Amino acid sequence: MALLEVADLDAQYGRIRALSGVSLTVDEGEIVTLIGANGAGKTTTLRSISGLLRPSRGTIRFAGDGLLKLTPDGVVRRGVGHSPEGRRVFARMSVRENLELGAYTRASRSEIAEDFERVLTTFPRLRERLVQKAGTLSGGEQQMLAIGRTLMSRPRLLMLDEPSLGLSPILVQTIFGVIREINARGTTILLIEQNARQALSIATRGYVLEVGKIVYADSAANLMASEAVRAAYLGG
Repeated sequence: MALLEVADLDAQYGRIRALSGVSLTVDEGEIVTLIGANGAGKTTTLRSISGLLRPSRGTIRFAGDGLLKLTPDGVVRRGVGHSPEGRRVFARMSVRENLELGAYTRASRSEIAEDFERVLTTFPRLRERLVQKAGTLSGGEQQMLAIGRTLMSRPRLLMLDEPSLGLSPILVQTIFGVIREINARGTTILLIEQNARQALSIATRGYVLEVGKIVYADSAANLMASEAVRAAYLGG
């Protein structure tokens, strides 16, 4: 059984159709990537899974249970974490406070403390800036904080929306190395990434979205080798 199953998903903003019959699966332990041009529906897919947008049709199941009737915090409690595009850190709060907010659905103080230490080990820069206001961090540090905050919910599935957006090449390599590390520790990942080549280089499988529809679905290696995908998304 797939950890995440999305079937025949339609979603819209007012009269604008954003998704048309999107179906995808993510198995336990995988890194699966969604690639496509801006406006293709990638972010809408993640927003639908996390409960931020109510689809007009379709089903979403996680570990066998339906998610569509749950509130966003209910989705988090089930084990789905969402690090959104644009980082969305709480700028006037400290790094520590941002991380603590990530664990707001949890009760075990000892487990929260364990995960807090794990996040700081994964992102040593955050340890140095625990009392600093999040809004004063660099772009790369804010991205680390956004991912770390999501990890504080201890998700089984971590959804990442454009984690490398606006970062320098060196920081991009750092972030993707961390994504590999998080996955190696047992967290399943659904990744949206404008840098399609980079995303496919670490993914197990991939889906290509065009105008709200999935047009290709295959192993990451096969998508990398596809002439159509290379021409459209990988620079030839």
